[in-house]
Amino acid sequence: MSEIEQNLRPQSPGRLLKTVVMVGMMGAGKTAVGRALAARLAVPFLDSDIEIETAANMSVPEIFTRDGERFFRDKETKVIRRLLNEERCVLSTGGGAFLAQENREMISRRGVSVWLRADLRVLWNRVRHKETRPLLRTRDPRGTLGELYTVRVPLYSKADLVVDSDGIASIEQMVDRVLMALETRPDVLEKS
Repeated sequence: MSEIEQNLRPQSPGRLLKTVVMVGMMGAGKTAVGRALAARLAVPFLDSDIEIETAANMSVPEIFTRDGERFFRDKETKVIRRLLNEERCVLSTGGGAFLAQENREMISRRGVSVWLRADLRVLWNRVRHKETRPLLRTRDPRGTLGELYTVRVPLYSKADLVVDSDGIASIEQMVDRVLMALETRPDVLEKS
């Protein structure tokens, strides 16, 4: 990399001391924001669903169809545990990962959970045309999303940090919001 390229590269906002785990509903922006956050922090970005798909050589919807949700959730816990034990990174998790108490405790012990909190309207606008959401393959996907939202929000509220995803902010603005939240945790982000 040339000296000019190094000078143009944005400076890291600090050194990551613990893995940042993005949690929240499908459509909250965990993957998009997580990937951009990892780039800003100059750390790897990992997605637990992609790691599960790679290990199984199947897509998440295929795993749900063949083996069921319980099997998937067991594999999800194992993958999250493995990823938390590896190098510090930004980790995006599936919408149901944070529901299990074991996962919540493991994430808070070894990393920091960041809930991207979005309201139902924002979530529905983002997921309504996606065929990759196995839990929404119902007769009434919007109603199903609402039911999931009602059950999951109280559990997401147990996250270490909360950042609002309003559907208006750009990905870079969302990264700024997450970084502001992380700056409140000197055990997670050490200022440069």
